[in-house]
Amino acid sequence: MKSLKARLDAEVALRNSASELCAQKPDPLMIARTTRDECHALTCALFAYGNVQAIVAFLASLDPLWIDADEEYIAQAVKDKYYRFQTAQDIAQWLITLGRLKAQGGVQETFKLGYGNNGVLGGITAVIETLYDLNAYRSQGYTFLIGKPIKRIAGTSAMKRWMMYLRWMVRKDSLDMGLWDVMNPSELIMPLDTHTFSLSQKLGLLQRKQCDLKAALELTEMLRTFDPNDPIKYDFALYRLGQEGIVI
Repeated sequence: MKSLKARLDAEVALRNSASELCAQKPDPLMIARTTRDECHALTCALFAYGNVQAIVAFLASLDPLWIDADEEYIAQAVKDKYYRFQTAQDIAQWLITLGRLKAQGGVQETFKLGYGNNGVLGGITAVIETLYDLNAYRSQGYTFLIGKPIKRIAGTSAMKRWMMYLRWMVRKDSLDMGLWDVMNPSELIMPLDTHTFSLSQKLGLLQRKQCDLKAALELTEMLRTFDPNDPIKYDFALYRLGQEGIVI
């Protein structure tokens, strides 16, 4: 594992560059970084599923100031927009909900409500439950976007988009923005997607066969043996290596 750690550390250093976020190497983080705002970043993270070029194109078409507008203006502004499972109405209602969350203190303040008692998973659940409480609107696309509160570890998805959002908010380097002070990078959980899952198995970092929250926690614990203070620094490098089909 020492040899693997050295190779991964080299990849982390290589990938920790603004040049990794560009038109040739698109990533939703490049859109989030244009405003460095926790609310707009949450939109960027939650819509980050599917083809990365399509994700970035859609996010670039959204005006971050829309969440401060009145509901009629928002509905009109997005009337011709859609993204995969989300209709124009889903997008409008999401921006309305996010505006309400911002008005009552924002994402980090809401996260703190659950984090104080139940750590990272409690913090995520507090935000998700609050988002649903703020708006009675429901549809398949809307609930897919936000996800489900975490009631237990077993049978729960990896929560990749939420874990990625926390990485953006908590870590600070040439990629991640470090906008929050509620927790330490050592507490973050791996944002596990299919690319990272498959590569981690091939590298011997992960034994679990299912890509779920248990797998994300298992991989996080393994990476803590490499760097207990910042285990998720390996996320972006592993993601890029898996995306590019490179096995080191």
